[in-house]
Amino acid sequence: MRRLAGAFGVTAMSLYNHVANKNELIDLMLNQVAAEIEIPSVDGQWQEMMRRRAHSMRRMFLRHRWVPPLLISQITLGQVILRDIDATVGCLVTNGFSYAEADWVRNAIDSHVYGYTLQELNFPVEPSAYRDAAATYLPEISSSDYPFMHAAALQIVSGAYDGVTDFSFGLELLLEGLENWQHQTNRQTSVPRPRSG
Repeated sequence: MRRLAGAFGVTAMSLYNHVANKNELIDLMLNQVAAEIEIPSVDGQWQEMMRRRAHSMRRMFLRHRWVPPLLISQITLGQVILRDIDATVGCLVTNGFSYAEADWVRNAIDSHVYGYTLQELNFPVEPSAYRDAAATYLPEISSSDYPFMHAAALQIVSGAYDGVTDFSFGLELLLEGLENWQHQTNRQTSVPRPRSG
């Protein structure tokens, strides 16, 4: 709070005229940037809605690198975040998932977004430097002890593969797997799914 006050050229105590404490300030900040996430339409086709939401969340994380660790380390009840959760669950339930399944689906997709983006933000080599890094470390990767890793590194060194992973690849596998799982689950049970409205 003192550093923030210093940045604004005011005393730390004056900030408490606007927020009760640091946690409230963090909630307000998270709620502000969460507005950049595309909120699903409850009546939309769930795969497309989840796809658009995931890509917009990743873009927001890349713009605001400080956000992912905070969003996963505390309960935040800002209106924008609550609206996102409500609409996401609503879209999934409206499309035939139970409430428990909707929670599982949302968490599975969010885990992919968080995990991929955190690795992307913290990886020690920039994508443009993968080829040089592979060439630098290739002598350390014994072809006899680690034949497949050595061969993979050679693919990057030779330019046959750029070494850059693809966010959409994992997301599409996840969405396709969830769709197949939903169809399989629907065939195995005759219990009606809850519907919104």
